[in-house]
Amino acid sequence: MYFDSFKAMLVMDGHGAYVWAAYGLTLLVLSLVLAAPGRRRRRLLRELRGELRRQARHGTKEAAYASGS
Repeated sequence: MYFDSFKAMLVMDGHGAYVWAAYGLTLLVLSLVLAAPGRRRRRLLRELRGELRRQARHGTKEAAYASGS
């Protein structure tokens, strides 16, 4: 292996903080990019359910007015 110890791998000759921060930020961005479609899908489905409920309520009121009730 290139490094003599685990500590040497973490420190990376003084560059470890930058390297590991870059890895961490990359993983964070990738996880957000991969999670975004699922969040968008859930939000869209929630909005569509609300719209269908509003239309159903509106439709029942229209039916009541049309029948003269």
